[in-house]
Amino acid sequence: MRITEWPSQDRPRERMLAMGPQGLSDAELLAIFLRTGVRGRSAVDIGRDLISNFGSLRVLLSTDRKKLLAIPGVGPAKLAPLIAASELARRVLREESSERSALGSPAAVRDYLRLTIGSRDREVFLALWLDAQHRVLHAEELFAGTLTQTSVYPREVVKAALRANAAAVILAHNHPSGVAEPSHADEMLTRTLKSALALVDIQVLDHFIVAGARSLSFAERGIL
Repeated sequence: MRITEWPSQDRPRERMLAMGPQGLSDAELLAIFLRTGVRGRSAVDIGRDLISNFGSLRVLLSTDRKKLLAIPGVGPAKLAPLIAASELARRVLREESSERSALGSPAAVRDYLRLTIGSRDREVFLALWLDAQHRVLHAEELFAGTLTQTSVYPREVVKAALRANAAAVILAHNHPSGVAEPSHADEMLTRTLKSALALVDIQVLDHFIVAGARSLSFAERGIL
């Protein structure tokens, strides 16, 4: 039975408008984005399939689109709203991180980085430029590389920091391998960048490695 044939009080969209989004399950919220089902399966059924396959909304919204398209019932028309929802979530996190102290909200920084680079299939190196009050000025993707490595040039990082008029920075890069552990090269690079940026009075507050849903903070590990 199609959702349009359900009693109005059971339809996700009508329930959300009547009760608010908090009253809906994850699958029902996804169904509103998906809009329609396929023969024999409602949009709610497809939403349940997506959550079952990826384990959580966070993983689902940050996963590669090719994997989403492999789910029966998910085509380009249904994928587009999910991509839009993921990008809206990134932008909300970006706005929130710029409105409050990055140091006062490490969870917000972690969430932003997971959404931004956690699911990338190539290594990227990103900087969160901060002002003197440690509020985020903007995020900048500085370098992109291969599946296993990215070439990072300290001189270019310093130039970007000066362009941003930053007083501090949080560095981050991803590990597509899924292992959120620093290599010896990661540690050496961090020390080099910290020294280079210190010459222009820019403080490196942290360096995060993001691997899917996992992340590691150099500052928390005591290796910054």
